[in-house]
Amino acid sequence: MARILYGVHGTGRGHAMLALTIARHYADHEFLFVSHSEAARMLSREFRVFECPNPETPVTGHRVDVAAAVFGAMGTLAASAHWTREVRKAAERFKPDAAMTDFEFFVPRVARALGLPSLSVGNVHMVTLGRLSLPPLAYASWAGTATSIRLLFSAADQYLIPCFFEAPLRKAGAWVRRVPPLLRDEVTMLQPSPGDHVLVYQGHDTFPRFIEVLEQLGRPVRAYGMGSVARRGNVSFMEFDEQAFLADLASCAYVICGASHTLISEALHLGKPVLAIPVAAMFEQLLNALYLERCGYGRRSSPRRFSHAEVRAFEAQLDAYRRRIGERRFCGNEAAFAALDDFIAARWRHA
Repeated sequence: MARILYGVHGTGRGHAMLALTIARHYADHEFLFVSHSEAARMLSREFRVFECPNPETPVTGHRVDVAAAVFGAMGTLAASAHWTREVRKAAERFKPDAAMTDFEFFVPRVARALGLPSLSVGNVHMVTLGRLSLPPLAYASWAGTATSIRLLFSAADQYLIPCFFEAPLRKAGAWVRRVPPLLRDEVTMLQPSPGDHVLVYQGHDTFPRFIEVLEQLGRPVRAYGMGSVARRGNVSFMEFDEQAFLADLASCAYVICGASHTLISEALHLGKPVLAIPVAAMFEQLLNALYLERCGYGRRSSPRRFSHAEVRAFEAQLDAYRRRIGERRFCGNEAAFAALDDFIAARWRHA
């Protein structure tokens, strides 16, 4: 049995779901998570969690509140000496054999101080390690995001990158491996079926016109993440229930969502085209949406462009999107767990 110290970014649900997938798979090992916010609440239902603040990404009106994000990060970094000591104390009590992290600031630094091998798991590292092809107007956003990732979230020894698209790596070597998406068991066990309804998910505060456009669609819409409010025409606002959400995902015609890697990967695994509306000023989501469209798996939109006409144009290409999706496999669990096996057993180490 190995003891693993695992840092998890707390904003949203995707990072926590990836961490839970890994920890549940390695039930014979012991985990101590370091996390905050929503992820800490999700993880603490099954595992020990040491709560520690981290830089967050506040979103208002489907746009990152950059000023609030910078101010919050400055506050966290100002207290970093204190929290580094506290995480180190928790780690020394736990006596870990190795450390893992997913977009978390403190754990890889504490691991380095304690001489522990550390592995960072997450598709976000495509931003800095991928050789990306971007439109000219996206390079400024890439530069700012890449700088923050290098400064705050690139202190691990090795990197495992689950990713639904393929792009050449900027820096390939024994210290980085890329695999198809790592999916939770609840998704891999689903049997997809063709349906007429649209699955909608908004993990952040959305823009005002969003619901108005949904009401114009000639299909039933099941909207998650927007609270449980009164039905509006064809739009049913669903309380979040994991089993109901997955059942609706497996049986929908297509998905409209932000551009988080987790939901896009799950939808593609189930053969569902995606209309992605990346959160403005969140480059990782822009990157996912760009490659989703480029690979022919769906369409990229924006709060400014999103309209009934655009959804109709997307619907006209559904068969083509489904054919392209059917040409690829989007479950990389076997390869991902093989890499994790090697890391935990000390067969994969970067000198």
